[in-house]
Amino acid sequence: MVKTRWAVLGPGAISRDFVVGLRSSERGVLHAVGSSAAERAAAFAAEHGAEASGTYDEVLARDDVDAVYIGTVHTTHADLAVRALEAGKAVLCEKPASPTLAEVERILEAAERTRRPFLEAFKTRFGPFAQALRELAAGGVLGELHRVEGAFGFDAGTREGRLFDPALAGGAILDVGCYPLALAIDLAAASGRPIDPEYRRLDARLEGGVDGTAWAELGFGTLSATIGTSVIEDLSDTAVLTFADAEVVLPNVWGSRTASPDAVVIRRQGDEDVRHLPVVQPMAAEADALSLALEEGRLEVPEMPWAHTRAAARVLTDWRAAALAG
Repeated sequence: MVKTRWAVLGPGAISRDFVVGLRSSERGVLHAVGSSAAERAAAFAAEHGAEASGTYDEVLARDDVDAVYIGTVHTTHADLAVRALEAGKAVLCEKPASPTLAEVERILEAAERTRRPFLEAFKTRFGPFAQALRELAAGGVLGELHRVEGAFGFDAGTREGRLFDPALAGGAILDVGCYPLALAIDLAAASGRPIDPEYRRLDARLEGGVDGTAWAELGFGTLSATIGTSVIEDLSDTAVLTFADAEVVLPNVWGSRTASPDAVVIRRQGDEDVRHLPVVQPMAAEADALSLALEEGRLEVPEMPWAHTRAAARVLTDWRAAALAG
C-alpha cells in the first residue's frame, strides 16, 4: 500500500489532534505543514516530525503532497479548500465545511470540476458505533424510528476569542450544533426519510453578538429531531432515539477526538440491553476514508456524502440566520 502523504493547513489545536490521530492511520502519514506564517508551520512540523513546511501556497505547490487537512477557522475553509482542490489535492476539511451554503456549494463545485475527493470532517460518522446506529435505523428490528433527541454544549468559560467573534463566524451552531444535526441527517437517510428537513422551530439566545445557545425542532418527513447546542453552558451528551418498539439511549454520543463511542443501550418492554462496540480513533478513520476514496478514484466518502454536507449547510445557514436576526 502506498500511503497518502498528508499536509496540515493551519497549525492550531484541532490540527494537533488530527496529527495525533493520524499516527493510528493505516493509509496515511504526516508529510507537510502549511500556515499563513512560515515560521509557525516550521515549528509545528518540527514538533510532529513532518518533513516539509511553508506557507499555504508553498505547501499546495508541492508534488509530494496528496491530501490536505484544513484545520483553520470556519471563515477560511472555502478559500483554502478550493485552492487545495485546484492544486490537485484531496481535501479533508474540518466541520463545518463553511459558514454558508453558498460557500459550501463553491467547494463542491471545485471538487467536481477538478475531480478530487472532498470530505467534511465529521469524526462521529466513522466506526462501529455510527454503523450500528445506521443499521438500527434501517433494519426495522425496533420498529420505525420516530424521534431523535440530542445536544452538544459546553461552557467555554471565557467570552472572548474565536467562539465569540462574529467576524470569525463564532457561536454554538456552527461550532458544535452541527454534530446533532449531522446525526439527525444520517439517521434520516438510513431510515429512508428525506434529508432536507422542514423547520418547526429555530430558537437561539445571543451572547456577545453570536449564538450562545440554540435549539431546533426539525421534521424529516415523519421523523422528528430536537437538537440543541451551546458554548455558554454544559448540555447532556446523552442522545435518545425513539423507535416504535424501543428506546435507544446513547451515552457519550459524540465520543472524543481520540475514541469513538463504545455503547448503545436498548430499552424494550422493561428490559435493558447494553451493547458494547469496538472503538476506533475517529480522526484516523476519517483520514483513511478519504485515502481510500483517493485510491479508488471516488470523489465522495459514503459515511459523509456531499448530499449530507449540502443538507447540513442549508440548515446551519438558516438556523444561524434566524438566531442572529433575533
